[in-house]
Amino acid sequence: MNPLLSRLQPYPFERLRELFAGVTPDPAFRPISLGIGEPKHPTPEFIKQALTAAMYDASTDLAAYPPTAGTPKLRAAFTGWVQRRYGLALDPATQVLPVNGSREALFAFAQTVLDPGTGADPRPVVVCPNPFYQIYEGAALLGGADPYYAPSDPARNFAIDWGSVPAAIWARTQLLFVCSPGNPTGAVMPLDEWKMLFELSDRHGFVIASDECYSEIYFRDEPPLGGLEAAARLGRSDFRNLVSFTSLSKRSNVPGLRSGFVAGDAGLLRQFLLYRTYHGSAMSPVVQAASIAAWGDERHVVENRAMYRSKFAEVTPLLAPVLDVSLPDAGFYLWAGVGESDTAFARDLLAQYNVTVLPGSYLARDSGGANPANGGAPGNNPGRGRIRMALVAGTAECVEAAQRIVQFVKNRSK
Repeated sequence: MNPLLSRLQPYPFERLRELFAGVTPDPAFRPISLGIGEPKHPTPEFIKQALTAAMYDASTDLAAYPPTAGTPKLRAAFTGWVQRRYGLALDPATQVLPVNGSREALFAFAQTVLDPGTGADPRPVVVCPNPFYQIYEGAALLGGADPYYAPSDPARNFAIDWGSVPAAIWARTQLLFVCSPGNPTGAVMPLDEWKMLFELSDRHGFVIASDECYSEIYFRDEPPLGGLEAAARLGRSDFRNLVSFTSLSKRSNVPGLRSGFVAGDAGLLRQFLLYRTYHGSAMSPVVQAASIAAWGDERHVVENRAMYRSKFAEVTPLLAPVLDVSLPDAGFYLWAGVGESDTAFARDLLAQYNVTVLPGSYLARDSGGANPANGGAPGNNPGRGRIRMALVAGTAECVEAAQRIVQFVKNRSK
């Protein structure tokens, strides 16, 4: 067996199942889950129709292997969306690739980029935000690297404090994961932070993987700044050492479609395509057809965003008097301070009110003890004492969950 598998930590939802073992929720309440970030809004009918139409279209050849690079029409759909969204003109032949959702792509990209060398210490470093999406950590560990968890700043909506990462860590870094809008905090990176990271990348030669799967769910008039957009504003039109990752899952409510794309540095994507050719990562032609339809339509995205805006406008004011919570920059999560043990809060909330939330400590690491890259010095888990609530269900269900949480906290404080 690959010995690196032993370095993997349990996934948050596995830990949640263990936490809830033996808990019997009060049957007086119907179950409501805010625990998993799985979109629940209806999938647009035109995407379903495109999927089924492709299945029965005589020109759809299911007897042939689809190209790993996707069809020219699919790649043109990607670049067309990038042009409309960010005002960038990408080469569809060299600067975009289809992926089967951003999750598999983020993991696979790390295996393409990382060079563990001889396996001797010190290992290369992958810098991750903290809190973070656990795929970053797993990709680093199975790539033979040490993750370094860059701390977040609660005073800035848990934006990452990149300036606190030691120079010695940057010197060993081969890959940096950024997530903007962030999971779980919803923080969006401004241009000056991108400028800092690009300068560090130029100095030390590391690659930046920009996870942007929440980019189309935002609450203010200005859409979140994307990595490629930031690079272009700063005169980096070749997008050197930068690849962005996006997906239809949240934007179009089709997580089951497993469809997204990567874009950026043509040299990196050429190597990533080579890896994917061996990995067997081609996208089904019927999924390609549905994806082309989805990327080509913006009306359903606007409607989807309006539903989230309305939902957050109702739920956030309900929770604000009893939890440390405010409207995020973007995304569909509320990242709330509970003023006590996050695991005890989540367990007791399920038992008493049948509402599931995810303990924040499951989405973060101690800044020292679980961090081999900084020598294992003691540190703090920035998710401790916080919970993540995914407001993915309908408005009425989310409001009911919020009302139960309010009552739970009030009863708890008596």
